[in-house]
Amino acid sequence: MPTTAATRPRTPRIGTVLRGLVGLVLKLEGRRGSEIGVVLANDDVLREFNRRWRGIDRATDVISFNYDEDQPDRATRSITGDIVISMDRVRSQARRYRVTPGQELARLVIHGTLHLCGHDHARAAERRTMRERERAAVRAATRTIRSLEQVLKT
Repeated sequence: MPTTAATRPRTPRIGTVLRGLVGLVLKLEGRRGSEIGVVLANDDVLREFNRRWRGIDRATDVISFNYDEDQPDRATRSITGDIVISMDRVRSQARRYRVTPGQELARLVIHGTLHLCGHDHARAAERRTMRERERAAVRAATRTIRSLEQVLKT
């Protein structure tokens, strides 16, 4: 499964760790990835995407684009998509939630990957399912999250 990571400034080795997180979530969800990109950007980029694609004129923490969502057999197909994350939101939410930036970035990668797998949180029942899956993935990713924290320190 090709998973790429684009960051500014370039952060060595982060692609390997993000690829591991995406792969873990896909495995937990019983899905396969075809091509998945993870883009680490800033609030300005996420605000523009949020405005253009969702009609909401404010920054957000993560947006997922599933390029196969209109396919009739989507649940069985390999996933092709992008996850775009605001590192500005990662830092501020890490402070707010009293976690490390690595933990918050991991949670957002997991959250974005769950969206690519078809999960949503518009309704209360969907929200509960999404949060349960997110918590399970975070627990399963403990080692990977520690690696991510190390990469972010360098």
